[in-house]
Amino acid sequence: MVHELFFVIIKGGNVYMKKMTNWEELQWRGLVKDVAGDDIADKINGEPITFYWGTDPTADSLHLGHYSSLVTAMRLMKMGHHPILLCGGATGRIGDPRPTAEREIISIETLNKNIEGIRNQIDTLFGGKAKLVNNYDWFKGYEFLDFLRDVGKYINVNYMLSKDIIDRRLETGITYAEFSYMLIQGYDFLHMYRDMNCIMQVEGSDQWGNITTGIDLIRKIEGKEAYAFTMPLILDSTGKKFGKSEGNALWLDKTKTSSYELYQYLLNTEDSMVEHYLKVFTFLTPEEIMDVVEQHNKEPHLRIGQKKLAECIITDIHGKEDYDKAVSISNALFGGDLTGLTADEILIGMKMVPSINISGEIKLIDLLVDNGICTSRREAREMLAANAISINNERYTDENAVIDKSIAIDGKVLVIRKGKKKQSIVSSE
Repeated sequence: MVHELFFVIIKGGNVYMKKMTNWEELQWRGLVKDVAGDDIADKINGEPITFYWGTDPTADSLHLGHYSSLVTAMRLMKMGHHPILLCGGATGRIGDPRPTAEREIISIETLNKNIEGIRNQIDTLFGGKAKLVNNYDWFKGYEFLDFLRDVGKYINVNYMLSKDIIDRRLETGITYAEFSYMLIQGYDFLHMYRDMNCIMQVEGSDQWGNITTGIDLIRKIEGKEAYAFTMPLILDSTGKKFGKSEGNALWLDKTKTSSYELYQYLLNTEDSMVEHYLKVFTFLTPEEIMDVVEQHNKEPHLRIGQKKLAECIITDIHGKEDYDKAVSISNALFGGDLTGLTADEILIGMKMVPSINISGEIKLIDLLVDNGICTSRREAREMLAANAISINNERYTDENAVIDKSIAIDGKVLVIRKGKKKQSIVSSE
């Protein structure tokens, strides 16, 4: 849906409406940090241009941390510009320098598998409208001496040492391969400028040093100006990268991170971050965002903002059906009514719940005590007498009740609840 954005300007007691430009919208959404090119606003606001965003194939799926960049690329595409999405088959063989230590080398077979997975995701997210490229295609035939002559001679070592990521690694040590990474990424920009008329790069702010190297090469070799802007890294309220959960990425591939898991993560977003994330991650208009924020602030306990954030992100990534299913699973599990859920859906929703395996028949009291659900037979009898033990929503009071797969959902899963909070999964397979 095409929408127009406006600033309200109060001057001399009069109220004026000023249409927000494309560049102003990016700034309003908090998507601009570093900028290269004095007239970049004119480029963003003007006729269609070609731009690129890139990533190395370190896994066979992108994760939620990448998604803010992808949304920005989609936003630029909706503004009429042409996206190129680069998957680094060449740069991935080396690895972008990390702040503390060298990355592990990934096998060629794994890299190729990862590239294919990322290609499929990008193609789906962009509806086949983004040009997909692999920088190995133009590096595979490039002789080392030719690269040094054509590219290396234009970049001063002192310039490279001044880059923040390199400077931070000098004390602990950095390999020549890592040190050369910015030359390779810089050449990517030069190559695409020459062959694809790509005049702008868009990346996270941690890539600024590599970006400016490409811009310098274009200026020195081609005598032309190129453009770039970086986006601030998206952090949560604790300062950790958005999309990380206990050190594990939240993958865009739903076979790695289910829609339900993604829903629960987004539902637990801190109130203080809701407005910012709605601006960054969704295509809601400013009016819609402000309306959601206003409703949320009136009744924060209802998590209106978090629910809208989850709806937008999951629907855009996985589709409306998957979002609806995630909500359904969440409501069923937290409401205590498992009716209509399959065993697989329960296992997805209760991934972190303690799991117990049984084979054959077992008395209920033995199941409760032997697996630590109750600390003793005495406690088990007290909980049963208090009607505080349920299996698949059915209350049990008889300690001698026989439990087996005949009462399991889909013949393989039982959900045991002790009181209101403690839950366990029993697998009868």
